[in-house]
Amino acid sequence: MTTPKAPAKKLSLKENYALLTRDLGWKPSYQTEDALFPAVKFEGIKIHDWDKWEDPFRLTMDAYWKYQGEKERKLYAIIDAFQQNNGQFNVSDARYLQALKLFINGVIGLEYSAHRGFNIVGREFPGVGTRIAAQMQAIDELRHAQTQIHALSHYNKYFAGMAEFPHQFDRTWYLSIPKSFFEDAITSGPFEYIIAICFSFEYVLTNLVFMPWMSGAAYNGDMSTVSFGFSAQSDEARHMTLGIEVIKFLLEQDPANVTIVQGWIDKWFWRGYRLLTLIAAMMDYMLPKRVMSWSEAWDIYFEQNGGALFADLARYGIRMPKHWEVTVKEKGHVSHQLWSTFYQFRHAAGFPVWLPTPEEMDWMSLKYPETFDKYYRPRYEHWAELERQGKPFVNATLPQLCQTCQWPLLFTEADDPTEICYREGSYLGEKFHFCSDGCKDIFSKEPEKFVHAHLPVHQIYQGNYFNAGVNPTAPDFNPLVEALKYMGINPGVDGGDFAGHIDAMNWELWTKRPANMHAPTTPNTAPERKSA
Repeated sequence: MTTPKAPAKKLSLKENYALLTRDLGWKPSYQTEDALFPAVKFEGIKIHDWDKWEDPFRLTMDAYWKYQGEKERKLYAIIDAFQQNNGQFNVSDARYLQALKLFINGVIGLEYSAHRGFNIVGREFPGVGTRIAAQMQAIDELRHAQTQIHALSHYNKYFAGMAEFPHQFDRTWYLSIPKSFFEDAITSGPFEYIIAICFSFEYVLTNLVFMPWMSGAAYNGDMSTVSFGFSAQSDEARHMTLGIEVIKFLLEQDPANVTIVQGWIDKWFWRGYRLLTLIAAMMDYMLPKRVMSWSEAWDIYFEQNGGALFADLARYGIRMPKHWEVTVKEKGHVSHQLWSTFYQFRHAAGFPVWLPTPEEMDWMSLKYPETFDKYYRPRYEHWAELERQGKPFVNATLPQLCQTCQWPLLFTEADDPTEICYREGSYLGEKFHFCSDGCKDIFSKEPEKFVHAHLPVHQIYQGNYFNAGVNPTAPDFNPLVEALKYMGINPGVDGGDFAGHIDAMNWELWTKRPANMHAPTTPNTAPERKSA
């Protein structure tokens, strides 16, 4: 009589997950790990035990595809219903569509850049857990880029200025700010990239992108954008959890990592903060129905939430990011300063620009009681009077750019809003210019990297921002016109004044609702866009 075998012990969820993921790794036999992973040591980070990496979401690829597939079915069902019911005419106003142009031109390229970056770091890390996390986030980021394009593509059938978003992302002056952010991250080492994207951006700052933008979309009747926002939000929750796991893993591995990580936090917090100035202008000026002000959002999502986070990290020796106090002083100014810049250079923007209405200025007075009426209302009222006189103000010069963040020098001193913040540094006998102490600090620590920055204004002056075949010596040569062609900006279709823009005219034709705007200025010269 044979003794029956004892039933096999059921594996725990953790053991089962390890067999399906961690057990797929192997030790190299004919190459050294140093040869296989050459980038993992040069930054100075010390990792003693890669198995200490705790996966925040224990997803296998099989479970991942099922989970994402279900979200895709729901997402495209909503998008299809939105399109069939002509949802583009149910948004609050034609001005809202200009915020979508900022999104499609400035954000989608970042999603794809993040996809590339995580593919790269997934190859450069020896730890199996980190490689799996990077692989899943790379797929997430590619999916985000695709779903955002699909959700917004319907608007491109009716409104101008969305068709050339990959071209404009590569060449347009104000889009060099987000583009340079990710190119800086991708060209850094693998650990710095992880800190830059997973922690500093995804965990510390991403709520300032997704929460106000998606809430604003819902409040303005844009259910197509809301649908991909909700579909991506569960991915973002996973990315944020990965971000906090990354930081704790590095800090717990070796005390020597703390100083290096703190330097990266300082750098990438400031770079991310400067990038988010685009979101500040969108929240305060581009949403006809506003959810909250930039100042309120910064208070909630950074001062309160971020403050609690860094209080928790203090036990590792991590402090608040350098220059965070400056951001608190600037929160009452940056959105107004950027919108003023867009207005002055609206002929070179990828979307039309307008002055705020008296009602909107009253809203800003309530939200910014200490700054708006004192510094910005008089400016807008003066420009509005010039428009009424038929002499609208336009800045015909090219601005000085910051060598690090690539914004024009549009920001003011934190303690003196009447004085432009200007910093200057030198490297190998050459002068460089900066918009802030934060950007100058970043440059000073690695000048060899930032001296190569591709600055649009500098490129125009050097004769490099023109299409092939253009003759700068021709008698009728106009450098600004040719630079706009190079950037893919079609005057009257992409930028200019909102009053008289083809989107505003078609909106009134299709919906019989006037665009919510101030007194009209001289209409732009624009080709007629066929109505549906």
